[in-house]
Amino acid sequence: MKKTLLLLRHATAEDQSQMFKDFDRELTSRGIMDAARMGHYLKQHGTAVESIKSSGAARTYQTAKIVAEQMKFEVEDIETVEKLYSGGPQAYLAAISATPDTVRTLLICGHNPDISYFSEYLTGANTGSMQKCSLAVIDFEGQSWAEVSGKTGELVKLLTPDDIKQSPA
Repeated sequence: MKKTLLLLRHATAEDQSQMFKDFDRELTSRGIMDAARMGHYLKQHGTAVESIKSSGAARTYQTAKIVAEQMKFEVEDIETVEKLYSGGPQAYLAAISATPDTVRTLLICGHNPDISYFSEYLTGANTGSMQKCSLAVIDFEGQSWAEVSGKTGELVKLLTPDDIKQSPA
């Protein structure tokens, strides 16, 4: 059975300042709009996410929450995975491996550079540095989540907020 992984980089956040820890930075108004637009796009295109996992950082959780709300996904069901904040690509792989095989579509909301490296690791495709609020859609054929590893996925699409603004609904 096909599995689909959605890797979403957090939307635009406040600039880092000495007043706030990086972990506590929140989304800007642009970030909020981009996240809402991405969630709306996914809903309009029939994407049925069954599980959402997010870093616990404010900007990442806010992005996941806004996308979830747009998709009519229960916000209380978002799983916070603290290691997605600074655990490297290994943390992303561990989050995927821990996903039950009953889940066909998983969304993980995280940070650069890890999320960009991870998308390239899974697909072998050159995705470059993912823009803020970009989404990589990766399919895995005939694998359990625990079997996902390097170059076992196919990059179906890479969307940016600008792509969504320009595409018809």
